[in-house]
Amino acid sequence: METYTLTTPAADLVYDVRGPLPTSDGRPPLVMVGQPMDATGFAALAARFPDRTVITYDPRGLGRSTRKDGRVEYAPESLADDVHAVIEALGAGPVEMFASSGGAITALALVARHPDDVTTLVAHEPPLITLTPDGPAAVRARAGVRDAYEARGWGAGMAAFVAMTSWEGEFTDAYFAQPLPDPAAFGMPTEDDGSRGDPLLSDRSWAVSDHRPDVAAIKAAGTRVVIAVGEESQKVQTGRTSAAAAELLGRPTTVFPSHHAGFVDGEFGYPGKPDEFARRLREVLDAS
Repeated sequence: METYTLTTPAADLVYDVRGPLPTSDGRPPLVMVGQPMDATGFAALAARFPDRTVITYDPRGLGRSTRKDGRVEYAPESLADDVHAVIEALGAGPVEMFASSGGAITALALVARHPDDVTTLVAHEPPLITLTPDGPAAVRARAGVRDAYEARGWGAGMAAFVAMTSWEGEFTDAYFAQPLPDPAAFGMPTEDDGSRGDPLLSDRSWAVSDHRPDVAAIKAAGTRVVIAVGEESQKVQTGRTSAAAAELLGRPTTVFPSHHAGFVDGEFGYPGKPDEFARRLREVLDAS
């Protein structure tokens, strides 16, 4: 693996290249994109593609990539332009892409803004919360996570996030009537370290989950777009947002093994099924 830094006016973007460029098999490089997950989250999945050239990167302001734009919020359009800059720096586009969570939203914006960058996009569980029928309630639930984080710190915020993302079905009065969950019940710290900059728990990434994909631009692009959903996620928020995104784009969802982070191994505490996930991803990419 070789690591590079791409300097742009807004950020210094660090990315990793596993395998040769140009590729040895003649296929496009496989780029893996997350948000707010950085490249470390894709280590297990990338290791299961030893025959492919795989590129991972840290989004601006996360992991090893530093911001120079003087801002703290994240916007899909800016993140998409960063990925475009990395693809240009590779000199090996167009690429195939696996993008997960907020990274899937970045990737949809990338296809709309730079339609020649990606041949096949597998967009895994994009949390486009305003697309679901209960969009206003989902926005309220998201604000509750932020409020818990602001009031009591990271452990409380993460516990509220877990409660929100594991809730099945629409966010009803029963959801909002629940007491705030105890961080200790999830093995999370109860003390407050005073930090408030977490991109997942603060409002800094709200522009990501508020994003409305440019359907006309995505359909006009030559990119094959696959909306993927984990088999364990279909009743919870990211499963429902995946179904809504697929409906918006006029295509079915494609079911993958495991949950929202089904491609990770045990190092992050909630292992998925990376072997099965990688096999499914191969099938989907090879079907293009």
